[in-house]
Amino acid sequence: MPAAVSPLRTWWAQRPPAAGAAVMATGIISVGLHLTGYETLSRIALALTSAGWLALAADFVVRLVRERERWVEEAGTPAGLTAVAATTVLGTGLSALGWQGLAEALLALSAVLWPVLLLNVMRHWKHRMTGVVFLVCVATQGLAVLGATLAAAVGPEWLAHTALVLFWLGIALYGVALAHFDLREVARSAGDHWVAGGALAISALGGAKLIAAHHVNPYLWNNDDQGVLRAVTVALLVLNLAWYCVLAVAELVWRRPQYDVRRWASVFPMGMTAVATLAVATALDIPWLKGPGQVLLWIAVAAWLAVAAGAVRSSAVAVRSRAPR
Repeated sequence: MPAAVSPLRTWWAQRPPAAGAAVMATGIISVGLHLTGYETLSRIALALTSAGWLALAADFVVRLVRERERWVEEAGTPAGLTAVAATTVLGTGLSALGWQGLAEALLALSAVLWPVLLLNVMRHWKHRMTGVVFLVCVATQGLAVLGATLAAAVGPEWLAHTALVLFWLGIALYGVALAHFDLREVARSAGDHWVAGGALAISALGGAKLIAAHHVNPYLWNNDDQGVLRAVTVALLVLNLAWYCVLAVAELVWRRPQYDVRRWASVFPMGMTAVATLAVATALDIPWLKGPGQVLLWIAVAAWLAVAAGAVRSSAVAVRSRAPR
């Protein structure tokens, strides 16, 4: 019957691939809350992340089976890599709770998706692109973060070494993405320009996780490797914080008050910057960084609440507009 196609289903079918950034944003907020001891709030956020991921995963499979042409088209855009990034963020959150089996399964799934989507995206690159171009770095570093997290929790050295290779590859991909990024997006983008900083944040987090894995297994890296890793991690965090300041000032100069789904791509880098700062503070034993990290986390939480409120209002309007009259 025609009535079976509800306005809600119609609205969901038309959501953009960038909606996966909402799962990424919620997941990293959960990780940040866990690091600062707010376990109840962290678990609520992780539950929302899991529900969102399951919905997106089901939609991913349905489109692959029933709408192959649309799936191929969307998989060729950088936003398609949110499937990998969201999966690794969820896996990192689950690992923090001790659910290593589920985290390992998500790592395996993201590792299968990553090369397929990455190569497809890079085949369709243009000279000047929006901030989503940095998802090639974010997805790669997401694998490095989850791999290093599991290496510290479960112990296989090969996983840590693989995560290290992905860490360096992610940094190289950041440079390539930066060469394709249109800097004018800082002034005119609706939100995904923040990924330029978020990609550096997840890179710094990857470095911190690799250092933490070395704390668990001191035979992973020699002293020279450890020194280089520490220096690069600090440099990445400094560059990330510099980008954060530039992007925050840009928000004040070029105001963008309207809700846009790409605003989730602003929340994720904010949360990732907070988590990277907290992780570096612990891994490199820099206690004074914990204070700024906590401040950045609550700024990210406030941004999450504001964007979530905008998403609810926008969705309600969209559903009502598609309802039969």
